[in-house]
Amino acid sequence: GIRLDSGDLAYLSLEARRMFETVEEQYKVEGMAKALKIVASNDIGEDTLHSLNQQGHSIDTFGIGTHLVTCQNQPALGCVYKLVEFDKKPRIKLSQEIKKVSVPGKKVLYRLYGKAGYPLVDLMQLEEEEAPKPAERVMCRHPLDPTKRVVCVPAQVLKLHHIVWDGGPCQENPTISEVRSRAMKELSELRHDHVRHLNPTPYKVSLSENLFKTMYDLWREEAPILELT
Repeated sequence: GIRLDSGDLAYLSLEARRMFETVEEQYKVEGMAKALKIVASNDIGEDTLHSLNQQGHSIDTFGIGTHLVTCQNQPALGCVYKLVEFDKKPRIKLSQEIKKVSVPGKKVLYRLYGKAGYPLVDLMQLEEEEAPKPAERVMCRHPLDPTKRVVCVPAQVLKLHHIVWDGGPCQENPTISEVRSRAMKELSELRHDHVRHLNPTPYKVSLSENLFKTMYDLWREEAPILELT
């Protein structure tokens, strides 16, 4: 096979494949054109892959280096540990930036599926709440906008929150292959507009009515009241 490392990768791969087919036909070497592999490199990233797929190509293998090691869209992952419960009482972190306000309490997460088989919303509930049931109405509240709410009647309910560590491992770690298979399966279940490359539709993560009330009651209790003179 050959490696393409510069130029118009889509065009060159198609031309290379055409040349392979010409040689196969001329010299009567059955299967040679498909057996010969075309490898492409040259600073390939996510945008390049989408572009190549839209144009059409005949590349068998992509050599991805820089963009695999460092994601250009998010080169660093910011992680913050936020306390949500103390002495078995829910706690909340307040901030002038609304997106940084935490959701209090020990929670369990469920995925609600619609009749078409697609996930509709992920629902957070307090641990002591009764789990949502298929074919029953569930009120889903936006975490940070009291005006946004929707009633969901799921066809299927999947519990997403499972304890994996409690003073020690509670289950065996899955293999890399199993992790990949699960990730691919869950991506395939999402609607196309959620995973499209350009302007994807945000996926909803909501609060139960009880958790929503707990959050805003605690917010009102803990938020300082300014005094103007």
